[in-house]
Amino acid sequence: MKICVVGSGYVGLVAGACFAGTGNTVTCVDINEDKVKMLQDSIMPIYEPGLEELVRSNQANGRLTFTTAGSEAIRNSDVVFIAVGTPPGEDGSADLQHVLAVAEDIGRNMNAYKVVVVKSTVPVGTCDRVHATIASQTDEEFDVVSNPEFLKEGAALNDFLHPDRVVVGTPSERARAVMGELYAPFMRKKNRMIYMDTRSSEMTKYASNAMLATKISFINEIANLCEKVGADVENVRLGMSADERIGPHFIFPGCGYGGSCFPKDIKALVGTAGQYGARMQILEAVESVNARQKARLVDHVLNELGSDLTGRTIAVWGLAFKPKTDDMREAPSAVTIQRLLAAGASVRGTDPVAMETAAAEFEGLDGLELVANEYDAIDGADALIVCTEWNQYRNPNFDRVKELLNTPLIVDGRNIFSLDRMARMGFTYYGIGRSIRPER
Repeated sequence: MKICVVGSGYVGLVAGACFAGTGNTVTCVDINEDKVKMLQDSIMPIYEPGLEELVRSNQANGRLTFTTAGSEAIRNSDVVFIAVGTPPGEDGSADLQHVLAVAEDIGRNMNAYKVVVVKSTVPVGTCDRVHATIASQTDEEFDVVSNPEFLKEGAALNDFLHPDRVVVGTPSERARAVMGELYAPFMRKKNRMIYMDTRSSEMTKYASNAMLATKISFINEIANLCEKVGADVENVRLGMSADERIGPHFIFPGCGYGGSCFPKDIKALVGTAGQYGARMQILEAVESVNARQKARLVDHVLNELGSDLTGRTIAVWGLAFKPKTDDMREAPSAVTIQRLLAAGASVRGTDPVAMETAAAEFEGLDGLELVANEYDAIDGADALIVCTEWNQYRNPNFDRVKELLNTPLIVDGRNIFSLDRMARMGFTYYGIGRSIRPER
């Protein structure tokens, strides 16, 4: 098939590269000329394992191209994916101006039957608006399909190539056949296509992310209570996850969720409910718990070192919101660093891949130094805070860590270190829902 993907951000770029990898001819469109030039030169604007190699391979075989010429790409396509951003507005609701602008452009360039696929995360009813916008510009036949993405940053290629489900919302048998053919290469072992109406498809995306965010905030609440009652949340987690009704996924306590999806989607779903006169009380609590959780790491530092951190240096390991990505959006590290600086501390931060995006995020922020090596970050520091559970942080040379730190204080926001080991080595250690403070 000839495919046009409008929007070459995270979702559009991954989708375009993966569809090209199954033999389709794909044109990715973006209005950002600098980004398009980078992609034409096979330079990735995001970090995602395996993506650069897949893009290069498909470019070399002529199946994947990048352009700013959206009109031509739309006219030459059988299927047009809308994969532009839907950032939150001031009230938290999704801003659809980019989606509807693309829909209008599609309508103006409609020259034959096409399937228009809304891949962006959009509120319920958006496909109806997209259909109306296109119809206002053309008399050609077309169908609008909802096809939400369920990619995890850091594992996006595997998620796309081996999906646990592909949700397609459409009332049209013609569009359903096209989507089935498009995704057939990914369904050879088992057909995981789920067809439904467009509004249910749009809701499925939000409901899925809302459930996952709820699990995270729930286990964080349990962890906070564990600290007060003297329980170890890691033992509690293992006991819970053995129940098949609960399972082991997304019940790892930590310093809060971030990224481009959960925070935005929770706000959007709460906003949608408000528009219909409903209230999402559980999700309001999920947001509140997550905001508090991001601030908890610094509380432990203040309790140990005092409320005035002037003259103190704090090291932060991990800046991206999760491992295997350079995404700084809504990252817990940002809240941690801002609170430390507000208390008068100097901060040294490091991350294996997010140094460039972190530099842009914290540009002009006095008191923060970004260093390339985790041991350089802790040299002479008064405490270490772990915000992101990169593999290379899981088993460092603790003798060296203790030697470099002025104070043997570790605040572990991802529970990656062993309590027994921390105790044996004489660290003052605070995790999430577990801690140890040697007698002095």
